Amino acid sequence: MCKILLVLSSPRGEASHSTRVARELVGSLTANDPGADVMVRDLAAEPLPHLDGGLLAALGTEAAARTPQQAEAVAQSDGLVAELFAADTIVIASAMINFAPTSTLKTWFDHLLRAGVTFRYDESGPRGLVKGKKAYLVVAQGGVYSQGPAKPFDFQVPYLRHVLGFMGITDVEVIAIEGIAFGPEMAEKAVQAALERVSSMPALVAA
Repeated sequence: MCKILLVLSSPRGEASHSTRVARELVGSLTANDPGADVMVRDLAAEPLPHLDGGLLAALGTEAAARTPQQAEAVAQSDGLVAELFAADTIVIASAMINFAPTSTLKTWFDHLLRAGVTFRYDESGPRGLVKGKKAYLVVAQGGVYSQGPAKPFDFQVPYLRHVLGFMGITDVEVIAIEGIAFGPEMAEKAVQAALERVSSMPALVAA
């Protein structure tokens, strides 16, 4: 049985282009596995708390020495990490806001990036501990950033690739929905191109 973690982050909810294509992608991937286990983490509907001094202190305190409040704060982070490790495939729907991912998606990664849990350092440098997973990035962008003069201003895809790779997830495929700010016709054309690509992807094989 395939286990997929679908992460949504657009503040536009179901009207979001990235959400629409990401949901279609999950459907395509699980077409041959009706019993697939799909966990949905909607960061816009249920935003996570940003890291603050209290949570950072809790994460840096040994479990046995944590206060009840600290233990509760860390438990949420532990749950997010467990979701990530349990998934075989991660599908991330990311809307570009001011050249970068939404703050809600950044906060999700802040909870996941934990030394000794999802990565560690050794004599050769950082080592990702989240292995054997495939990630799909469904990114919606108002302009065209995959090429041309705006490419240097894309802090969305490079960041997402970097943090996933830092945790050990290096098999990453990007599905871009570009130019959606150039009018409804252009936006729909970009969405349809992304959906056509999604429909051509092979379904996952049930374990």
